[in-house]
Amino acid sequence: MVVVSGSNSRELAQELAAQLNWDLHDLEARRFPDSEGYFRIPEEAIEGVRKEPVVLVSSTFPDSGIVETMLLLEAINDVRNGNLENIRQQTPQRLDPVGPGIILAVPYFGYSRQDKRFKPGEAISAQAIARLLASRCDGLVVLDLHAPEALHDLTIPVSFASAMPEMATHLTLNVKPDFILSPDKGAIERASAVAKEMGCEFSYLEKTRIDAHTIVHKAKDLNVDGKIVAIVDDMIATGGTICRSSEALREQGAIEVHAACTHGLFTGGAISRLMRYVDGVHATSSLPNPRSVISGGPALARGVKEILPRLSN
Repeated sequence: MVVVSGSNSRELAQELAAQLNWDLHDLEARRFPDSEGYFRIPEEAIEGVRKEPVVLVSSTFPDSGIVETMLLLEAINDVRNGNLENIRQQTPQRLDPVGPGIILAVPYFGYSRQDKRFKPGEAISAQAIARLLASRCDGLVVLDLHAPEALHDLTIPVSFASAMPEMATHLTLNVKPDFILSPDKGAIERASAVAKEMGCEFSYLEKTRIDAHTIVHKAKDLNVDGKIVAIVDDMIATGGTICRSSEALREQGAIEVHAACTHGLFTGGAISRLMRYVDGVHATSSLPNPRSVISGGPALARGVKEILPRLSN
């Protein structure tokens, strides 16, 4: 059994293969001068890809990642179906099909925040992309998806993996927070899971509008005076929410504030901005980033193991 990857998740594929004790094969992925992609299963990987099962690790971010993931899935399907015909007449041309067994492991699912139609005429992007992926694989593992309900109607089994246990371990060893905080109600489930794993207190920030121009953020039912606080969210993009949250916590007496997330997008100078407000930024390896200090491999491995028995159902 093998793990394969394209260009955007090679390090995480290595982590996953090590966790599963499976073989790892790199697939050929490169760009033409016009930025279009070229993707191929090398000859030395064909036998491995035809074993059952095969796990492709590939993020659908940025937009080029969606195309890369779809074309890699197409190539893997062709190889597993034995469809190797080529105009250069290189052999073999045909092999017997080996049947289903393709698992797609998505470390970061792009467009996951567009999980609802907020206005008439919008595409529900998360569902549209998920349906495309599901048409070319037999099982899907997604790491800390922003809104899991967006994938509940797929025709293939889906495993919603989470790196919250690894985040709890990392924070316990390196930060030792007094309690865990969710920046808003939307992140309560993940942040509370970290707090439960650590056995420490949990709260979330409530927004109170004072007037047309002023909003106050305050931790619900907890006193942060003299405390170390870790803010936990599924992703950090610009870091604006974390900065505002940290500012509110310090005004309420917090002595240290740390930001932790699964997906470190860190767009538009986010890390420089964050470091003016927090004492540390901690992210998983779901995306390559300079604050990747928590391995996403164990979480993806749990997802793969959870989904394997469901492939034959």
